[in-house]
Amino acid sequence: MRILDRYIFKSVLTIFLWCLFTFFFLFIIVDLFSHLDVILENRVNLRVIIQYYLAYIPVIFIQVAPFACLLATLYTFAKLNHDNEIIAMRSSGLSIFQISRTVIIFGLVTSAILFWVNDRFVPQARFITERTQEAMENSSKKKNAGKELEVIKDLSIYGMQNRLYFINKFYPATNTMTGIIILEHDTKQNITKKIVANKGIYADGVWKFYQSLTYTFDEDGQLTIDPQYLDEEVMAISETPEEFIHQRQSTDYMSIADIKGYIMRLSKSGATTVIRNLYVDLYQRFTSPLTSLIIILLGIPFSLKIKRKATGFSSLGLSLIMGFLYYVFNAISVALGKAGIMQPFIAAALPHILAFTFAVYMIRTIP
Repeated sequence: MRILDRYIFKSVLTIFLWCLFTFFFLFIIVDLFSHLDVILENRVNLRVIIQYYLAYIPVIFIQVAPFACLLATLYTFAKLNHDNEIIAMRSSGLSIFQISRTVIIFGLVTSAILFWVNDRFVPQARFITERTQEAMENSSKKKNAGKELEVIKDLSIYGMQNRLYFINKFYPATNTMTGIIILEHDTKQNITKKIVANKGIYADGVWKFYQSLTYTFDEDGQLTIDPQYLDEEVMAISETPEEFIHQRQSTDYMSIADIKGYIMRLSKSGATTVIRNLYVDLYQRFTSPLTSLIIILLGIPFSLKIKRKATGFSSLGLSLIMGFLYYVFNAISVALGKAGIMQPFIAAALPHILAFTFAVYMIRTIP
């Protein structure tokens, strides 16, 4: 590694770590004060609070790392520009790419780390923090907090045979669920059957529903027979309690492998809307880590133009605005993809492709 590369890398890494530390500190302080009344009212144990914020670290990291990369890039090149070192580098024959190569490699490495953290740690971290937060909000004693951690509320998933499950409460420790609604659909997404049950228990490899009421509909949505009530009924449901936990509708709690498996399970169900949304979320898992690299590329042309103080502030503002617009366009594109207006892969990749193209064009226009 050249002396110049080491010099730039040291500056970028130092500012990046300082930004991460600052963002972590501010996030924890703000979040802690927002939950302070709940913590004091319920006398939440310090161990639970520490567990909550330790689990939240991966989530904070993937959210703030791109902005830390941008600020590190802007500060490093702004300082080099202020000290006339950029002019010296260009006078010695170095191109813009050679000057910014270290920062671009740093962005690639950061994007790879973000991909790994986002897939390996973030889903479980979101699950733990959500459960811990529910415990802090709903428990008044330490022993009650443990019980609250065993309850999953408002669970909804698509299962086999084109069934949509809505479960009010699910208790993994006893394999019990309450407040059950099951909607069965045909290949055209018309409801053919609705099952409502007070409670369901999984034992000996089968689900038993209690106080169940079954409605059967025709293609026009009309009842074909009177509702059937059973005090106890063995249900032909292939999903196990573990699958109800891991195959939840929200992809926030799924890894890439989980999402792929979920899509495979639903591929023959006819749930086209859900499958399309899952594909958008799946492709986003691959493209969203590239944000760190792209936002660095967006910052390079503006930071290298910084010379005077007034120009510096304007360039800094423009780079932040470009980063903001990049996030807004990404959100719009994802929404269009989930609405079926754009193909899932295009919806997930288009903002990154356009931002990358624009950044490269801006870099090439630097004299």
